Amino acid sequence: MNKKTTTPPTKLHIRKGDSVVVISGNHKGAKGTVVKVYPKTQRAIVEGVAIVKRHIKATAQRPDGGIVEKEAPLYLSKLMVIDPSAEPDAKNAGTRIGRRKNAEGKYERYAKKSGQVIPNK
Repeated sequence: MNKKTTTPPTKLHIRKGDSVVVISGNHKGAKGTVVKVYPKTQRAIVEGVAIVKRHIKATAQRPDGGIVEKEAPLYLSKLMVIDPSAEPDAKNAGTRIGRRKNAEGKYERYAKKSGQVIPNK
């Protein structure tokens, strides 16, 4: 069974290390840090969000087997970067992302809500 894959855009609005908020779905309002991004499938793993239980078969490395909790990937469209100037516990901390050239001529990401540059982590 083949999984559907979409052609990834040239640039994604989410990067590894970004602080994000979930804007829709069962985990709406949850905040966390992006651990890994999968551009091909348009998903990302967010630390502490979308925890699922996986049943692990006993192997030589893990003789007991058991049930392991881990983060499941979320669609990028459900995630929004947190504005650097927003208060830590604000409800509407998410912001859209823009790109502009800085003084050296390199592109930088900025928060459209406040205009602040989003640092690369």
